Amino acid sequence: MHAMHISPTLSDALVILVAAGIVIPVFARFRITPIIGFILVGLLVGPFGLGRMVPQQPWLTWITITDPEGLAPFAEFGIVLLLFTIGLELSFNRLWAMRRLVFGLGALELLINASLLAGLLVLLGQYWTGALGLGLALALSSTALVLPMAGTHTPVGRAALAMLLFEDIAIVPIIFLLGALAPVAGSNGVDGLLDTLLLGVLVVGGMMVIGRYALPYLFAQAARTKSPELFLAASLLVVIGASLATGLIGLSPIFGALIAGLLIAETEYHVEVEGIMEPFKGLALGVFLITVGMGIDLVQLWSNLGPIALAVVSVLTLKAVVTGVLLRLMGARLGTATETGILMASPSETTLIVLATAATAQLIQPGTAQFWQMVTAIGLTITPLLAALGRLIGRRMDPVPALPDAAEDGDEPRAIIIGCGRVGRLVADMLRYHGKPYIAIDADADTAERSRREGYNAVFANGARIEALERLGVANSPAVILTMDEPVLAQRITRKLRSAYPGLPIIARARDPQHAGDLYRSGATTAVPETLESSLQLSEAVLVDLGVAMGPVIASIHEKRDEFRDAIMQGGALDHKPKLRTSTVG
Repeated sequence: MHAMHISPTLSDALVILVAAGIVIPVFARFRITPIIGFILVGLLVGPFGLGRMVPQQPWLTWITITDPEGLAPFAEFGIVLLLFTIGLELSFNRLWAMRRLVFGLGALELLINASLLAGLLVLLGQYWTGALGLGLALALSSTALVLPMAGTHTPVGRAALAMLLFEDIAIVPIIFLLGALAPVAGSNGVDGLLDTLLLGVLVVGGMMVIGRYALPYLFAQAARTKSPELFLAASLLVVIGASLATGLIGLSPIFGALIAGLLIAETEYHVEVEGIMEPFKGLALGVFLITVGMGIDLVQLWSNLGPIALAVVSVLTLKAVVTGVLLRLMGARLGTATETGILMASPSETTLIVLATAATAQLIQPGTAQFWQMVTAIGLTITPLLAALGRLIGRRMDPVPALPDAAEDGDEPRAIIIGCGRVGRLVADMLRYHGKPYIAIDADADTAERSRREGYNAVFANGARIEALERLGVANSPAVILTMDEPVLAQRITRKLRSAYPGLPIIARARDPQHAGDLYRSGATTAVPETLESSLQLSEAVLVDLGVAMGPVIASIHEKRDEFRDAIMQGGALDHKPKLRTSTVG
């Protein structure tokens, strides 16, 4: 009988999917970020965990990662997707408005932290070139972990975003600098850097020009097919193509992903793209976190517990103090500066890349690189704990936290109109006339595009997906208006919204009184039957033409409308006999 062959790829995929299926719901139940869970899973199933026992217990192959190197591309893809979705939340106008923060606060935070860390390492006996490489590596902070926890629309999130954006831009010069400092480096290190930066400007400029005209057409064609698979394929084509374009010229692939996200954010399809990419981003990011956990060797950690603990505490404390003081000097509130400083204290996933570059360039010894990789892994693991600690201390220092700047970030609560047809446009016209902000969505790409061309604030998105509505700010919306002429879909959306947001006003268009009753039972705040409204409007016109004063007519119409609504909500038959006060025609 032939021995069963186990594919390492399938075996590792099974472990990751089981881990995701267990970690996410369990940690969500206890309101703990799954970030810690994924790292602990990597620690458990990695080569330094149960993987050590595979030679003695072959059955452990089924529950351990047998090919750690094979996960690296998937981990990198997770970071690429993360930067892509961050780009979707931004816009070029917003980045331009943040330019002083990015190149002012961001540059100061990185350079001061790197200089102080490098100086400290020189005092401890590290040669200056290796100390500079380590200082730059450890000064970086984790985009993958910080932004999902801080968001991008809070004071803490805005400050963190500015610093992280500069760090992402600085990765390429840092890597070239380390190459130029290498003992084996050629004389063209600076020339190579300049060539890459020039190529980068040309490629990014080309991407922006092509993306501005090609992306709306590409996603419009994908949306017209109403095929989620094709829409997903188009999204992946854009993000992977942009990442490859910047990667081929020597820039970071995550920079290309960020540019791709920014370009799509300028189109009306960004909500749907973000929603359809979310599950892939979460799973790929989970793979990255598992690889971080796999890099922690508990045996080595225990044997060097004292030095590693001292290094972790020293790096976190120095970065937290420097970042917090900088923010305070630039006018941030004490609570915001404190929370941001603590949150930004841990190293980054890109720290591992810079450490590997420094080791390859022979600026640091392999043992030194392994030590600081361990420090980095521990720093990443405790980042959620730092976030919680920062919030706690920040609130105590500043009991009244600063609110998001709605004018800057576009976070002003706005009504959401689902459906850009005749009724939806009329509702949008009335909201606009009275100065009420709104956004209209439609699952038909042509309808959404036509509405946008005609001046409506409309985007392509599927209102039946609660995730799409969440990205449009439904949690803070003053009302959701359902205008589509699809009774079953309207009821389904109403039930989902009422279940997720018990206090949300939901105003729905109904075909007739029976449909209105169904909508009320599904959770609608107000359901407006078209047949009754047309009858009431006809009655109003008749009474006015007969000479009845407008005031009593409007009052009687409102009274009859309330009577109909009560009857519909009680499930009774509508009584069309007059129950109103008589009025004398004057």
